Amino acid sequence: MPYFRVTVPDPDLPTDLQRALAEGLTRLAVTVLRKSGARTIVHLNLVPPGRYYIDSEPLTDSRDAHVEASLTAGTNSAAEKAAFIAAADELLTDLLGPLPRSGVALHELHPESYGYNGVTQLDYYRRVANAPAAPEAAAARVAAAAR
Repeated sequence: MPYFRVTVPDPDLPTDLQRALAEGLTRLAVTVLRKSGARTIVHLNLVPPGRYYIDSEPLTDSRDAHVEASLTAGTNSAAEKAAFIAAADELLTDLLGPLPRSGVALHELHPESYGYNGVTQLDYYRRVANAPAAPEAAAARVAAAAR
């Protein structure tokens, strides 16, 4: 269940670019990180340029962006994370133009300390592992329990 916070120093970022960022990051979460699109959250944090600093100076004459992702620790390989960082940076540049210092940070959280809809990731993965793979398997469990 990835949660992406994208900070862009442009409070007037056009709606089509906002949507393209959300769609692009969701697509990368699904294709590169093997996450569920239905469980992917993208939070756009559009801030005034005077609140975004590079080298102690407010960014006033160009765009920039920073992506922070919360991921469940141990669910992605180093290669997947590297591929995601490269693809996310390319997405930012494609959508926002040349960026002076774009960044992508992946924060890995222990499954006991990270949750969605009140359920820890640890419990979610346990439930998924114990879920029947097909209706036939569910029927077999019910029949076995009835014996």
